[in-house]
Amino acid sequence: MKQSEINNLSTADLQARLVQVKKTYNDLKMAHAISPIENPLQLRTLRRSVARIATEITKRELQ
Repeated sequence: MKQSEINNLSTADLQARLVQVKKTYNDLKMAHAISPIENPLQLRTLRRSVARIATEITKRELQ
């Protein structure tokens, strides 16, 4: 998820998206532990998306 997309979402949407992306990341991580996934770079992309969304939520809370 790009930063410009994150900036356009409301705080409630960000919270929902964070839960969704974290669940996807954990599912993919477990699947990779059992048997290698086809594209392991998806893990990095999802982890970074979680960080971007969490950072934006924190930034909005501090304003």
